[in-house]
Amino acid sequence: MADIDNKDQAELDPADMEDVEEVEDEETGEDGNSKARQLTVQMMQNPQVLAALQERLDGLVGSPSGYIESLPKVVKRRVNALKNLQVKCTQIEAKFYEEVHELERKYAALYQPLFDKRSEIVNAMYEPTDEECEWKGDEEEQLTEEMKEKAKVEEEKKDEEKEDPKGVPEFWLTVFKNVDLLSDMLQEHDEPILKHLEDIKVKFSDPGQPMSFTLEFYFSANEFFTNRVLTKTYKMQSEPDEGDPFSFDGPEIMGCTGCQIDWTKGKNVTLKTIKKKQKHKGRGTVRTVTKTVPNDSFFNFFSPPEVPEKGELDEDSEAILAADFEIGHFLRERIIPRAILYFTGEAIEDDDDDDYDEEGEEADEEEGAEEADEENDPDYDPKKDPNPPAECKQQ
Repeated sequence: MADIDNKDQAELDPADMEDVEEVEDEETGEDGNSKARQLTVQMMQNPQVLAALQERLDGLVGSPSGYIESLPKVVKRRVNALKNLQVKCTQIEAKFYEEVHELERKYAALYQPLFDKRSEIVNAMYEPTDEECEWKGDEEEQLTEEMKEKAKVEEEKKDEEKEDPKGVPEFWLTVFKNVDLLSDMLQEHDEPILKHLEDIKVKFSDPGQPMSFTLEFYFSANEFFTNRVLTKTYKMQSEPDEGDPFSFDGPEIMGCTGCQIDWTKGKNVTLKTIKKKQKHKGRGTVRTVTKTVPNDSFFNFFSPPEVPEKGELDEDSEAILAADFEIGHFLRERIIPRAILYFTGEAIEDDDDDDYDEEGEEADEEEGAEEADEENDPDYDPKKDPNPPAECKQQ
């Protein structure tokens, strides 16, 4: 965050001043905890972070019964032997996940030609054949021949009225907007940039190298930055903690590294310029100070908090990293392999099925409660009810 005083205002790029904000503030203490507030806001805007924290809290429920402490010494010795066996099981489990990572790398190479062809179709580098475009969905099978012909005529008419679009416009932007976890990160000023996103790939670490994966975001030439590829690398570990081996639950992300975005002058959406009017407490004089401060943007994803080698992160940074790790994992495991289903919304509909069932159950319970309240109401007269129950209607 850079502070820019009056004498330096001339150096500001005019394009950065288009959305200048006026803010009243005291000279002393105005920056107090601004960074912490920024981090907290980002955390609270992401429900996935809160869910992760709740899950961790849920894991704390319960307490030892005291039975172990009451065991004879000879039995406690055997319990220790069992725990040592469990440590060895955990070590084998860690090796298992290392081999799983090798399998992921192997099959990633098999998937990639299909993902490359997907990118070629989306970005109008390849036009699929009629055979490749034929899709027999459930709805299409139910249509009569007359309805099919009518739909075909209307579709041809629409195509004549507008220019022939190339590829699949705004493919990845639509995917992002359809997924809550990603749409929560998007700002309106991000959308024109993400229209240039051509592809997202995942690249695994080479054999023999520390476990990691890199997300590669490919962009077409644009007015916002000169990078053609933005990267985010996640470092992973599949080794039990020597101090707490039983906490091991598979590979975990230990840290992530973003990349530098070479923004075109005046186009950096991760920063904004504001004006602050400051009143001196003693003299009562007012001055205007111009400052450059962080701005909410999806592209902050490429500038994660640094994980110190020694010491601990503050709570806000730790929460942001937890959300970041979840997003990276979700992109790798779900979004990239099934992008077309998130584009059409089919993957989201499948995810929401359980929610609808639960809502239905809740609705039934509420309806039953309302009926019970009516029956217990001494002033309730079924004859005056505009919507009486079926059994109360006159025959």
